[in-house]
Amino acid sequence: MKAVRFHEVGGPEVLQLEDIEQPTPAAGQVRLRVAASAFSAADNGMRAGFLPIPVVLPHVPGYDVSGTIDAIGDGVEGFAVGDAVVGFLPMAEDGGAAEYVVAPADAIVAAPTSVPLADAAAFPSVALTARQALFDDGHLEAGHRLLIVGAGGVVGKYAIALAKRAGAYVIATASPRSADAVRAAGADEIIDHTETGVLDAVSDQVDMLLNLAPIEPDEFTALVPLVRDGGVVVSTTAWMPAPDDADRNVRSVVVFVRGAEKLAELVSLVDSGMLRVEVTRRIPLTELPALHAEAAEGRIVGKVIVLP
Repeated sequence: MKAVRFHEVGGPEVLQLEDIEQPTPAAGQVRLRVAASAFSAADNGMRAGFLPIPVVLPHVPGYDVSGTIDAIGDGVEGFAVGDAVVGFLPMAEDGGAAEYVVAPADAIVAAPTSVPLADAAAFPSVALTARQALFDDGHLEAGHRLLIVGAGGVVGKYAIALAKRAGAYVIATASPRSADAVRAAGADEIIDHTETGVLDAVSDQVDMLLNLAPIEPDEFTALVPLVRDGGVVVSTTAWMPAPDDADRNVRSVVVFVRGAEKLAELVSLVDSGMLRVEVTRRIPLTELPALHAEAAEGRIVGKVIVLP
């Protein structure tokens, strides 16, 4: 089968399109005929070697995946050959940038029926990140005030929609380019960070600050006074710690998505129309190295899926 993988960490040039042996599912696993995988910034970090996830080399990237089950290992229940599924694969193991991939049965769920199967690959990790940040790590509740810094990205829009569904009041920073999408996701207030400082724009303290932007540590720390005593700072910037304020009992958490436990719940929200799956680009597997080269030069806007 065809797969893109790297045998050593380094620049985008280490990615190679290769013919490799089709994997066989072990006990507790299924094999998927891949409809699509999705590119993530973490894929770029693992390939470059600066994200501390211990992948086994050679490694196939693409931990977000959708596809059709075509083989089932021993002990797997609840799935059948032919089922359309979506999954968040263990990041240290081979991903879906290939024609086939094996997946633990507990990493996949039935795919949403309201979007094309390939497009479904775009949402598992970003939606899980938003959900975990808000509720598992941030303990967001109805009536809470939430400030999202960098809300214009894919995770931000999922976070807005989930927070509004939970009854929170959402203040979001966004650029003029993404303001309409942030408003459509349900934000109550939008701060144009290109025109107004966040510290000047937020008049009342918030219960939770969720940072999704690649801001400097000093800039991040300066925002902590916006959080009420006993509140929480949550961040997805895995390369630096989130600031806290122990004197005011303001705690901090950096989000590392722990697994696909809540993925079925998120699929149901997609099919109900509560969450919108965003796909910015669709590229063939042969163009994945070029996409990594683009990512190495700057952030990839939106969500890109990769078609085998």
